Amino acid sequence: MAAMLGTHPIFQIHAELAAINNLGRTPYGERRIIDILGGTVSGPKLNGRILPGGADWQIIRADDAADIQARYTIESDNGAQILVSSEGLRHGPPDVLESLARGDKVDPSLYYFRTVMRFETSDPEVAWLNRILALARGRREARAVRLDVYEVE
Repeated sequence: MAAMLGTHPIFQIHAELAAINNLGRTPYGERRIIDILGGTVSGPKLNGRILPGGADWQIIRADDAADIQARYTIESDNGAQILVSSEGLRHGPPDVLESLARGDKVDPSLYYFRTVMRFETSDPEVAWLNRILALARGRREARAVRLDVYEVE
């Protein structure tokens, strides 16, 4: 089977995050909301910034995996607004997850953090984003997330 992902990210995201708002354990799991405060987008196919106002809604499942659903807006350097919908998973060994929760710097190879991304825009200059799926490999930092975004070809 031919490779389905490009060999290099089409862009990288650095999203700055607010503190975790923990809503407690519900019948579905531990509910958390993390507001997205802003950030940057840079790469060969897109450059811009993340606008404040998005959020990451998470459920920490019984197996300690984080089920992630994030929605936010990118504004390109040319002013195009792009809606992002991202769904994924983050999991790893308990000691690694505890280190992440403390805000420690953790080697991303020690845990799994992947998202499937879709985009929506009305701007003709970046309308190509309406017609792709992307996969991202993530790294969690103390108050930020970094994503390397690859186009599914």
